[in-house]
Amino acid sequence: MRAVVTRVKNARVEIEGKVNGAIDQGFLVLLGVGPEDTGAQADKLADKVCGLRVFDDENGKMNLNLAAVGGALLVVSQFTLYADTSSRRPGFSHAAKPDLAIPLYERFMAACRDKGFRVEHGEFGAEMQVFSQNDGPITILLEV
Repeated sequence: MRAVVTRVKNARVEIEGKVNGAIDQGFLVLLGVGPEDTGAQADKLADKVCGLRVFDDENGKMNLNLAAVGGALLVVSQFTLYADTSSRRPGFSHAAKPDLAIPLYERFMAACRDKGFRVEHGEFGAEMQVFSQNDGPITILLEV
């Protein structure tokens, strides 16, 4: 599994012009699932994301995690994180098919909720517009 995690002041995802999910301070998580990924990996990635210490403490050092700042997550499925870019036209055969990807996407979000975080989300497979006010900007690529 792969995640691009961006620290945001706010973020939202719209589908057909309507807000599907929105957060204030927290993480915008673009989540990609590969064909060999497992539930254990979804849980491990949730631990990593929720435990990232990238928010500023009182001394301006990135030392606080999501819980310490009362942050939330906006999770958006992103099969393009598994793009084959060996040619100019990317191929997406390296991404998991929906029958595997959807349950792992949902498990990742459930694991974050189980840790006490509010989780907003897009809609798997939908045409979405994602808006964010990046904070820093701080963007971390995670893979498990």
